[in-house]
Formats: sequence, structure tokens, C-alpha cells
Amino acid sequence: MKYYIGIDGGGTKTNCVIADAEGNILSKCTGGQSNFLISGTDEVSQVIFELIQKCLSQLNLNFTDINFILIGVTGGGRRTDAERLEKSLISFAKTKGVEFEEVLVESDARIALEGAFSGKPGSILIAGTGSIMFGKDPEGNIHRVGGFGRFLGDEGSGYSIGQKGLAAVAKEFDGIGEHSDITKLAGERFNITSSEILITKVYKDNFNIASAAPLVLDAAVNNDKIALRIIDKESDGLILLIETMIKKLNQPVLNLAFIGGLLNSDNIFSRTLREKIAAKLPKVNLIEAENPPEIGALLMIKRLLKE
Repeated sequence: MKYYIGIDGGGTKTNCVIADAEGNILSKCTGGQSNFLISGTDEVSQVIFELIQKCLSQLNLNFTDINFILIGVTGGGRRTDAERLEKSLISFAKTKGVEFEEVLVESDARIALEGAFSGKPGSILIAGTGSIMFGKDPEGNIHRVGGFGRFLGDEGSGYSIGQKGLAAVAKEFDGIGEHSDITKLAGERFNITSSEILITKVYKDNFNIASAAPLVLDAAVNNDKIALRIIDKESDGLILLIETMIKKLNQPVLNLAFIGGLLNSDNIFSRTLREKIAAKLPKVNLIEAENPPEIGALLMIKRLLKE
């Protein structure tokens, strides 16, 4: 019997599942991060190979039992980048004496969409470090809105919220902006107590900008005016993505699932967005994702093998 592997590669962890030809889930494993755009294809190939090996060992299976591997990762939606990881993983496996039959790299958002609606039409809004929206119409066509990255877009993402918060801190340090609780929290949690420290952390120490987003959320809970303005503007950015997807899919109702901790956890940003959707977008039906992204990868394998 042949087996299929679905993988959801993230910036903090990687989830892997093995299923048989009937789609029965036989094993689940979790490994290290697999963002190849940051860590490189060689390191990520090793992480993925060892994770597959771990899952197989739980079932007493060999690499020769694998028929198809589908990996969803950030950057996988660009075919040239996807091919780089595919080739790297195949090459790494060969150094271990393993020949993979079929390896396909896809966007992490694409497998999340497939999993959220079990292959049926619908739309997902992802807001984590970045933001993007994917939708599938009744004919199976895939539509995308956003996802241009931190330099060109990512409205409503952890990065964008964090960047706006740190910009407010910088203005307060300079005496240009208003006082904000964000500045106090930045000092308490990251020891950012001066413009010099802020500049050093951001431009020299490679500070994780998205990690500043919770500062904005916590300040907003305390009715900080600057934080509330950031929350309002960034949530409006996501509303615009949803409105655009409604036009693209052109359906009576848009079934929408939230993906990512920023939207799925109970926080002031998520609540604000949900309230705006309820007030402004009556065609939107918010639902819970039916399956996680790694299951979506398995569903994509099943569909591809039928075509």
C-alpha cells in the first residue's frame, strides 16, 4: 500500500500528517520551523526530511512506502521558489539514499484554503506576521487578494500593527507625537527606553517587528488613543480585502474562515474586525475552519491524483 504525506510548514513549527489511499490519518508529527525564505532551502529540507522520517518510524514504514508529498509553505505560491525547495528536498533525500516519487510545494495559504472548506468553495483570511486572502469559487477557480509583503502591503498583519506601534514610540521619543502606553510597554517588555535603543534593535539587532503587535493590542485595551487608531486603521485594511474578495467571487454569501492566531484568538483586534464585518458586510458568513492546513495538503493530493 502507498501512503501520502501532507505538510504545513510555518515560521515557528512544521506539522506533518501521513494518510493511506483512503484518506485515513495514520500519524501526526510536529517539527521545527520551515520558512525557507529566511532559513534557506538546505536547512528546511533537512527539517522536513527528518520530520517525515519521524512520522514513518511511528508506523514502522519506510520511505519507499511514500507515494506523494505535498508541502505548503510561505513563498510556495511562486513557482520558481517552490521549485527551489522541491529540488533541494529531493537532492537532500538522495544523500540519504532515498528517492522520493513525487514532491510538490504549494503556498501555505493554498493548503489552508483547501483544509478550511474540505475542498469546497469558500474564502480564508490569514493575518499572522503577514496578511493575505484566498478564495475558491464554485467552478474551482482560485482568487487571491493581498499578500504583497511588508514593503508593499500586509494590512492588518502582526508586522503592520507592530510597525505602526513602534513608529508611534519613535515619535514620542522625538517629542513629535502624543504620549502612548505603547511606549511604556515597549520599555517594560523589550527594554526600548530611548530612540538610540529603538534604532539599534530595529536596524542592527534584527528586531522582530511583529512581536511589537501585542504592545498595541494591550494599550488599546486600556483605551490608549494612538493604539485604538492603529487598531481601527489596520482592521479597515482587512475589511477592504474582504470587500474585494466578495466582488471577485460574486456569490450571494461569502463563507469566510479566519486563519492565524491574531484573528482566531480573543483580542481587541479580532473583536473589532468581527464587529465591523457584522455591521458593514451582511453577505459574509464567518465559520470555523473544518480542517487544519496539513489536512488541506492531503485533500489537494487526492484531487491532483484524480485529475
